[in-house]
Amino acid sequence: MQNKTAPVLEKGSKKLINAWAFYDWANSVYTLVISSAIFPIYYGLIFSDTNSIPFFGYEVKNTAMISFVTASAFLVVAFISPLLSGIADYIGNKKRFMKLFVYIGSVSCFGLYWFEIETIYMGLLFYFLAMIGLWASLVFYNSYLPDIAFPHQHDRASARGFSMGYIGSVLLLLFNLTMVMKPQWYGITGSELEASLKAMKYSFVSVGIWWAGWSQISFYYLPNGNSNSQKMTKDVFWNGFRELRSVWEDLKNNFKLKRYLGAFFVYSMSLQTVLLVAAYFGEEEIAWGSTSEKTTGLIISILLIQLVGILGAILTSRSSERFGNIPTLIVINIIWAGLCVYAYYIQTPFEFYCIAGMVGMVMGGLQSLSRSTYSKYLPETEDTTSYFSFYDVTEKIGIIIGMVLFGSLDQITGSMRTSILFFVLFFVVGAVLLLRVPPLQPKAS
Repeated sequence: MQNKTAPVLEKGSKKLINAWAFYDWANSVYTLVISSAIFPIYYGLIFSDTNSIPFFGYEVKNTAMISFVTASAFLVVAFISPLLSGIADYIGNKKRFMKLFVYIGSVSCFGLYWFEIETIYMGLLFYFLAMIGLWASLVFYNSYLPDIAFPHQHDRASARGFSMGYIGSVLLLLFNLTMVMKPQWYGITGSELEASLKAMKYSFVSVGIWWAGWSQISFYYLPNGNSNSQKMTKDVFWNGFRELRSVWEDLKNNFKLKRYLGAFFVYSMSLQTVLLVAAYFGEEEIAWGSTSEKTTGLIISILLIQLVGILGAILTSRSSERFGNIPTLIVINIIWAGLCVYAYYIQTPFEFYCIAGMVGMVMGGLQSLSRSTYSKYLPETEDTTSYFSFYDVTEKIGIIIGMVLFGSLDQITGSMRTSILFFVLFFVVGAVLLLRVPPLQPKAS
């Protein structure tokens, strides 16, 4: 049942859509501060004396190891999401599961405070759990979109979420940036490097507080669903996998959705992998003058991506309204392929800033439009969770394959450049597959 103290908001209402989008404001700080900015810098600094980690008798390159840990986290999410979505559908309360993973993720951010070379395996475990918390919570968050907005509102609602995420995460990153660059302002002591490393650890804690705290707004307004009073059985437990199989069977009769998902799987594999490793690429492959210049330069680059990303998400939404979703997605994929080629050749901080600005223009736009396009291809159904669970599992399997490929190439070649160049292929193939997707037909609001 709906929270007794919370007002019941009508589907399509501005307040409900804003409450839903506010979860992007809450969770995007993890993606920015930990996945993209502060943590990759911290990770590189603690490995300044060595670039490998002993693992079962093998020396694994540190950047390859983080790729493999990330792939493992997504493997877990891909497996548990159908289980949880099946139970959530049964008890009619997907918000409860969304809360569970928010708290797992935010507490794990606190755990990253103890990430050190001496405790590397415990630190990687917290990194692993935080990533599971984020991506599993997004399974339920994304499935709310058709529940809180009508089809004609999906593009703008989705773009609003990404834009709010950019703004919120930039605000926290700016605060974290002052801590890292001016730790003495906050009473953080030690040598310049020691104080900066301490400030980075405090940044991880701030992410946990921000994520859990601001999520309460979405939790307050989002509906729960209707409870089922029947007894929980093992059949219910595995219901999510049966639902995925049902969606798979439905795809045979819905060739539009089937073709779109095929294209999405290919280009999303490349997009998510490149985004997850971009900061590590900048930390390792760019010729920064000093440690402080590297720290400042990488954070400025990430801020640039976020700020330009707000404009990019808005322009993509407007472009989809004028030219259609599929043509817009094709163009963005071609741009991404070009950016990967350019990334292979860059060496200087200035070149890195240039590519950061261009990435910002197309990063959020591709993610936002992909989500809303999928919602438009769905058949008329009340069971949106199952379809979005299938969407999320598709995305996670792509990330698993992408991160394993990237980590393997990085380990074998010893260079991240070759790995980045390899992913041009997937953006090109994704664009070609999108050409086979029939255009969207307007749905009634």
